[in-house]
Amino acid sequence: MTDVLARSARQTAQEIDGERVVAKVARRLIPILVTAFFVAYLDRVNVGFAALTMNKDLGFTPEFFGWAAGSFFIGYCLLEAPSNYILHRVGARVWMARIMVSWGLVSALTAFVWDGTSFVVLRVMLGVAEAGFSPGVILYLTYWIPAAQRARIIGAFLLALPLSSVVGAPLSGLILSGLDGVFGVAGWRWLFFIEAAPAMLLGVACYFYLPDRPSDASWLTPQERDWLLAELAREGGPVDESPWRALRDPRVLTLGVAYFGIIVALYGLGFWLPQIIKAFGVDVVAAGFLTAVPFVFGALAMVLWSRSSDRKNERVAHTVLASLVASLGLAASAYAPTPLFSMIALSVAAVGTLASMPTFWSFVTLALPGAGAVVGVAVINSIGNVSGFAAPYLVGLIKGATGEFDYALLALAAGPLMAGPLVLLIARATLLPPRA
Repeated sequence: MTDVLARSARQTAQEIDGERVVAKVARRLIPILVTAFFVAYLDRVNVGFAALTMNKDLGFTPEFFGWAAGSFFIGYCLLEAPSNYILHRVGARVWMARIMVSWGLVSALTAFVWDGTSFVVLRVMLGVAEAGFSPGVILYLTYWIPAAQRARIIGAFLLALPLSSVVGAPLSGLILSGLDGVFGVAGWRWLFFIEAAPAMLLGVACYFYLPDRPSDASWLTPQERDWLLAELAREGGPVDESPWRALRDPRVLTLGVAYFGIIVALYGLGFWLPQIIKAFGVDVVAAGFLTAVPFVFGALAMVLWSRSSDRKNERVAHTVLASLVASLGLAASAYAPTPLFSMIALSVAAVGTLASMPTFWSFVTLALPGAGAVVGVAVINSIGNVSGFAAPYLVGLIKGATGEFDYALLALAAGPLMAGPLVLLIARATLLPPRA
């Protein structure tokens, strides 16, 4: 079958512009996937803004808030691999719709929490509902996007991370201040309720809009479908071996630890940056707009760095260098003498963290082709997202013990510093050259 597809690809090479086909696929899929991930991440981290007033209303200490906010990742990490396997079996259209509708419902229910126990229960349920979305999309993109164009396409999808803060941070600040007390309801409750609705609407849209595979894409011509299927098959698309072998693959475990190091910075900033900035002495609305600043620079870096990675056909050095920049930015922010210097250092940290993610996942999909990606991507994401529990809790513990964020930021800097050497190790162990 692979030989037939390869011959088909050679026969149509003169007729088909591969870059144009990939661009056509991206125009169809990426906008709705970016929008969905934007909403998912916003629903995941808007608790950081809610905390500006919710913690006082419910009597949460910094230590409890850090632990409770991170409890989202208990169910999320445990169910990532099973969720990806189900998506692979039943198709993205049905499974993505289920994920989005269920997480929207749980996020809306968070508006009705009344104490610490109810808050933790709903955070865990939110993680269970959302499990598998991000790695599911990355797996889904390997069904559609050849490796040579994958970094910038994954980067376009992951752009939702900084955009959710660039747009969501000011929006959350405005909701907190503008709707506080309306109909006797606290602003943080309005925040959870309003920002949950788009997820349910997008879930319905995905059911009717997303095709499962290129063979289902009626908007591609037969020649375009043939070229795309042949190109993906030539690179080593899904095969019949068991995807669960990835659970025993030391590369998967090592890459999971590396990803933990990268996104420990992301979640440390995501959950605590509004409170770090509010400590400068600004009000809630100003904190919302200032929180967006580091993520604006991070979004630009993500786009430019992933394009550089594709243009040079290089993944490893791009990931390692960006991780080092993230670590240096966090360390510098710990010693910032003024709020301005702190904002510059935090922006550098966001640039490095966000720029490293598309190139990291492009490297992963090269290192784990075929069936290994089905579960392997989810396991790596699960291990990495343990940092979503560890980072907020660690920052809360250190802030509670010292009264300052400085030592917490220094501790977060160790994460991306650790990631670079691990990526280099796997690149050598898998015999993938740096220009893979």
